[in-house]
Amino acid sequence: MAKRKRSDNAQSQEHVDEAHKLLPQKRFYRQRAHANPFSDHALDYPKSPQHIDWRVHYPRLANEDKRPEFADIGCGFGGLLISLAPLYPETLMLGMEIRVQVSQYVQDRINGYRVAHDTEDKGFHYQNVSIVRANAMKFLPNFFAKASLSALFFLFPDPHFKSRKHKARIISPTLLAEYAYVLRPGGIVYTITDVKDLHEWMKTHLQDFPLFDPISEEALRAEGKGDIVDAED
Repeated sequence: MAKRKRSDNAQSQEHVDEAHKLLPQKRFYRQRAHANPFSDHALDYPKSPQHIDWRVHYPRLANEDKRPEFADIGCGFGGLLISLAPLYPETLMLGMEIRVQVSQYVQDRINGYRVAHDTEDKGFHYQNVSIVRANAMKFLPNFFAKASLSALFFLFPDPHFKSRKHKARIISPTLLAEYAYVLRPGGIVYTITDVKDLHEWMKTHLQDFPLFDPISEEALRAEGKGDIVDAED
C-alpha cells in the first residue's frame, strides 16, 4: 500500500484554512453602534507624527522609510482596509476607530489575515495595513504630517440626525481645515452614506470649502482609482 504525497499547494492551502480559523468573530466584540467624540476617552496620543514608531504597526516593512498614505476615519470593522490592502501592496494604510472593542476586532482581524497568508510564496501578506484606537476629530494632526496622505475615507459616518448634534458630524468647516492640512495636493476625500441628508451636508461643506474641488466618479475611474470606488467596506 502507498499513500500519495501531498503537493506543496495542498499543504499551503491546508495551512491557510487552518490560519483562517484564527480570524476573530464579531459576536465576541460587543460594542455600542456609535461613540461620543466629545467625551474624554482613555486614549494615548503621540505628541506629533515624528514621535510615532511605525515599525510597531508595519513590522515586515521596518527597513523601509514609509508612512501611511491612506487613512480610514472611523474604520468600523476594517472591511475597506482588508479590501484595499492587496490592491495597493506598496501603500501603507491606517484605520482609526474610537470604539475599544471594534478597534480590537480590527487589530485581531489584521493579525489573522497576516498569519493566514504568511506562507504564500506569492500574493500579499497584509503587512501594509494597521489600526490605532483614536479620536480623529480631536487629534488627527498628531498622527499625520502636513501633506502626507493621498486619500481620506469616511464611510457611513454617524449621521447625528438632531440639529443640535450636527456639530459632531465628521465633516465640518473646522475639521475640513485639518483634512486639507494632512492631505497632499491632489489628495482625495472619499465619502459614502446611506442617509440623504448627511450626503447633502457633506457634499455642500466640501464644495464650499476653498481648498477642495469636487471630483466625479467618472473622473476617479479615469485616473485609475476605480478599484477604490468599487472596494467593499
